[in-house]
Order: sequence, then C-alpha cells, then structure tokens
Amino acid sequence: MRYAVAVEPVWSLDAWRTAARFGLRGGIAPDAIDWPCDAQAMLLPAAALSDAPALHPAPSVPAGFVELAEAVLCHRDPQRYALLYRVLWRLCQGERGLLDRASDADINRALMLRKAVQRDVHKMKAFVRFRAVPGETDAFLAWFEPEHFIVDRVAPFFMRRFAGMRWAIVTPYRRATWDGEALALGAGGHRDEAPADDANEELWRIYFAHIYNPARANPRMMQQEMPKRYWKHLPEARLIPELLNQSAANVEAMLTREATAPRRRIPVRVTTAPPVVADSLTTLRDALTTCRACELWQPATQVVAGEGPREARTMLIGEQPGDREDLVGRPFAGPAGRLLDRALVELGIDRDTLFLTNAVKHFRFEQRGKLRLHKNPLRRHAEACSGWLEHELRLVAPRQIVCLGAVAAAAVFGSSFRLQQQRGQWVDLGGGRRAMATVHPSWILRLADAAEQGAAYDGFVRDLRLLRGRDGEAQSGAA
Repeated sequence: MRYAVAVEPVWSLDAWRTAARFGLRGGIAPDAIDWPCDAQAMLLPAAALSDAPALHPAPSVPAGFVELAEAVLCHRDPQRYALLYRVLWRLCQGERGLLDRASDADINRALMLRKAVQRDVHKMKAFVRFRAVPGETDAFLAWFEPEHFIVDRVAPFFMRRFAGMRWAIVTPYRRATWDGEALALGAGGHRDEAPADDANEELWRIYFAHIYNPARANPRMMQQEMPKRYWKHLPEARLIPELLNQSAANVEAMLTREATAPRRRIPVRVTTAPPVVADSLTTLRDALTTCRACELWQPATQVVAGEGPREARTMLIGEQPGDREDLVGRPFAGPAGRLLDRALVELGIDRDTLFLTNAVKHFRFEQRGKLRLHKNPLRRHAEACSGWLEHELRLVAPRQIVCLGAVAAAAVFGSSFRLQQQRGQWVDLGGGRRAMATVHPSWILRLADAAEQGAAYDGFVRDLRLLRGRDGEAQSGAA
C-alpha cells in the first residue's frame, strides 16, 4: 500500500514531524510514501498517511536531526521531505551515527540544502532595505524576494534588531509585520506595496560611494557577495556600474596624486614612563597619576603606586593590581594580598617593613556583565611601566627584591627568565642587591584542586623563607 501526505505550511517543521511520526509508528518504509508539495497532489490514488495503523511507539531522535530538518524544510527542493524521512528512518533503524557521516549521500545532500538556506538567510539580513511608508509616522516597509522559505526563520532577527519601529517585510509568499509589541506572519504580497523611494535612499548611495575602494574593485567577488538578483532592491546598487567603469581612472589618479601631509598629528608611542624629577615617593605617586604611556589608564579606576617605607630593606614586586586594588588604590589589598599576609605571618615577617609594588601600575581586565575579570598584562604594558619601577627602585634602594609572578620576574631579570625552573634562587644584581622570584599568590588561588593549592602554597612559603637570615631572624626590616 502507498501513502500520501501534504505538509502545510510547506516549510513547517511541526507539520512534517507530525506526518513523519505517523509513518514511523506505522512502520512505513520511505519508498512507500509520496510526499507532495501541496494539497492538490493528494488527488493521486493513495491512502492518507495519518490513517496508517500505529504499530510501534513514537521514536526518539538526536537533537541534531531536528536542527537539520528545521533548516532543510525551508529549502524549495521538492525532494526535501522524502530525503529527511529517509534519514529519519535510517536513524530509527539503528544507524545512530549517521549524522556524523558527511560522506553519506543523504547526509551530504541534506547539508548542502541547509547551507543554501543559511546563505539565503544571510542575504536577507544583509539586503533588506526598509522604506518609510508615506503618510504614516515611524512606519516602514520592505520588499524582498528570498530564494527559499525563510521568512518565518528570519523574522525574529528583524524583530530584535528593529524593535523600536513599526515595520513590515513583504515577500511573494509570506509577510512579517511588527507593530512594536507583537510579530505577525501572514500571506505574501506584491512588489508595488512597497514605496518606490524615500529620503533615506540617497543616504545609502552617499555612504556606499564613500566606502567604495576603486583599487580593490573585483566584479566577480562583488557578485558572489551581492548577487545581481538583489540589486533591484538596493539603492546603492544603481551606482555599481558607474563606479566600476571609473575604477581604472580613479586608481590612476590616486597613484599620480601628490602626497599630502596628515591632517592630524599622530602621537609617538611611549614605551617607558616620562622623565620626572622625583625626590620622594610622594612626588612619584603624583607623577604616576598623569601616566598615559599605554592604554590601561582609560578603563582603570586609578593608578596603584607602590606602598611602604622608603628605607625598606626588601621590595616585593607583583604583576599588576587586581579588582580590589584598583578600587582602593593600594597594592595587595585583595584576596592575593590576604594570602600573602598569611604567609608573612607564618614566617614572622612584618608587612609594614616591606615596600610593595607592581610591575604594571594599572588594572587590566575584561568586563563580563558587572564582573571585571583579570587579564594578564602584555609585555608592552610592563615596558610602558618600567620607568616607574626604576624610579621606585632608585628611591627605596632595597637590598633584596622578590618578584611575584612571571611578569614581575621578566621586569627584573629579563624575558629569558623561566619562573618555574629558576624560582626560589637568589641572583646577585650587583651593588649589594640581590633578587629572587616565586609564584604570584593569585596563581595559587586559581588552582581548583585543594591538594594542588595546598602544595602550591607550601612551595610559596618555602620560597619566601629565603627572606630570613641564616640565624633565623627576619631580613625584611629596615637596613
């Protein structure tokens, strides 16, 4: 026995899925079903698929198939229904990995249809042009001729994009209307429903003429992205033939034109802190507030200068301020600072005797909603701040330096320094000064495993223990 079924609307996933479910529950093989494109084809002598006896339970299919079917059904290929039912039948017959086999003839064909629909969706988003409706306030209408049945699929995009105005998109088979509150979908219309022109058309042409680059004119590539079938709906398309004809002459004019001086002065990129006369840490902090050596000053709340006694024997250099430090303007004031304080207390080292600073003086972050997520500073950010660090080293003149993290270590030892291989080792810098490096406490806090975090903290404390002299007395006090 043969069965026949109609799908209405012809692009509807729900309508096709209902029919396909009747076929699967009745155990009806793909070659026994006629899938006409409209109800008139039901005049063929065949039983209705909905009358098939239910012999099997409703099947479950992978979510990926539903997504594929929803796109393929928007294609105009009359064989799409049979193709999808054949794929569905094979999935239910045990070919569970079928969707992953792109070389399979059915899957390959389905993917090609989906790609064509996706391409048509992209073209509709790019080439719909709204025109003001004469006699109405804030009302717009656009005429478009899609290649496939995509209006229902694309209409929500325009609803979100143009939520503040009333509009309608009319196509030969379907229309979408947004009144500012609800989206309505209905029957299609005719080209003459859309206004022939409006004041915005000239703005499109002016914009297109200004961005057109004759030196990169490529008609073949242009028509791949903007096929000629859409040109009749685009106001700027009227300029294309003339612009193409003039391209050669315009390029020649560009080549022979005498060079002109730039209209604005391009600032020279500053890679180090500007020279300042700083005879005290207070003067240095005031100068830091004017630093514009890199872009980090713009989103940051404030600059975070070093803090501690000028006569400190030991200087701890971190990588950059964190969220809390950026808000309060003090180094090591956040969670990493609290972990550092814990380690110093265990070692009997008074934080107030240390000079604490960072290699980079502004907070670099990425905004995620209300959160500001830490981002590692780049090498150029450390280079831009290197002059400020040199000023601090000159004014404080510490006997020993501890670099916390790779950015700080690179600022002191150079980019060839390898933190994990060389951590916890004193390096003589000359002039009675020595330095070593260890991990930054924030790195410890980012470890998810409790055991790993505990081991990392123990190693951190072990490195900081080198600040104590051989006799067990802390070496962090004033000289």
